[in-house]
Amino acid sequence: MRIPAHSVCTAIRDDIVAGVYERGSRLTEELLARRYGVSRVPVREALRTLEAEGFVVTRRHAGACVAEPTEQEAADLLEMRLLLEPLGAARAAQRRTEAHLKVLRGLVRLGQERARRGNSDDLRSLGGWFHETLAQAAGSPALTSALTQLRHRIAWMYTVEAPPAGPVESWAEHGAIVDAVARGDSERARSLTALHTERSTASHRLRLAPGAERAERVRNSQRPVNMPSLRH
Repeated sequence: MRIPAHSVCTAIRDDIVAGVYERGSRLTEELLARRYGVSRVPVREALRTLEAEGFVVTRRHAGACVAEPTEQEAADLLEMRLLLEPLGAARAAQRRTEAHLKVLRGLVRLGQERARRGNSDDLRSLGGWFHETLAQAAGSPALTSALTQLRHRIAWMYTVEAPPAGPVESWAEHGAIVDAVARGDSERARSLTALHTERSTASHRLRLAPGAERAERVRNSQRPVNMPSLRH
């Protein structure tokens, strides 16, 4: 059975973000195909997609390599996020469905409960799920795709420290955004999200070089692409 290229793309992207492949390192089709248990065809397609997303560059005499973004490029991503996240929330207030609201409210309840209990293990993944759902609720595939790519690249280039306000207040902000979206108040959804995104940006710290912990991930993160646990 042929493994879809988007599944291979997700696996390679996740490993780039996790630091399994260091910036500037070569990505050979043969080795990638062997690592993920696929043929070279989906790998080739995945590398083209990742190059369009900014994770991969093609160099003369070297082929595909992990990109090496500059500090200015990294800073630009945060600035783009400051512009696009509020726009997505405003559109969500106009176009969201009841299904979107149900998921968003459920995530807020879960996030607030875990934040109050001090159980922060899953808060980051819950936050990512929240913002992904909010972007989908905007009803614009182009905007949703842009926000998704931004989140992936920001996660690759930055580490995120605990927000200054703390997780309880952060999830209270999430709840206020959902309330505005539910009421169809696009301007309030926009302003609340702008404030939330600005505060979140302050907790981002640029990854200047791969740390020793990433080398450990290289040894421990072997997974075939066709396992059920792969995210799509």
